[in-house]
Amino acid sequence: MTERRLLIVDDDAAFCDVLARTLKRRGFDTFIALNIDAARALLLNNAFSHAIVDLRIGDESGLEMTRILHAASQHTRILILTGYASIATAVEAIKLGAMHYLTKPAGADEIVAAFSNDAGDAQVAPPTTSPSPKRLEWEYLQRVLLENDGNVSATARQLGMHRRTLQRKLAKKPVRH
Repeated sequence: MTERRLLIVDDDAAFCDVLARTLKRRGFDTFIALNIDAARALLLNNAFSHAIVDLRIGDESGLEMTRILHAASQHTRILILTGYASIATAVEAIKLGAMHYLTKPAGADEIVAAFSNDAGDAQVAPPTTSPSPKRLEWEYLQRVLLENDGNVSATARQLGMHRRTLQRKLAKKPVRH
């Protein structure tokens, strides 16, 4: 396996192109897949040392892609890069084989540093403020959605809310605090 062979799995083609060019300049041999099927096809003929996976790949789950990548090679260094970060998805990503979880926007230096960070950092300061009620609601919705395997209708039934209301809430980017 080539030392720095990188697979980028994200449904945003323009983002992938920019990220691939940037990481190519940092010594990675980059490949792009805009969906899980394309990534699977690349996995048939290629071994990857590194992978960047978006949490939401169109209607598909980056968690499923993480599981597929980890099953193909436990040595692939998988990084989840998402604009929809939640505690529940971060925990599941790590359980499924991701080594790191970053929120967008993340710079190339931050991505490369995450790939080379093998150990946790006990010196990271815990937050000094509690999350806002909106953030707590978003985290809860994500956790219940995960418990229902991404099924929006089942999640809405469990929460006692209309499916469209839940879809609108899930489509919003999470509140930072």
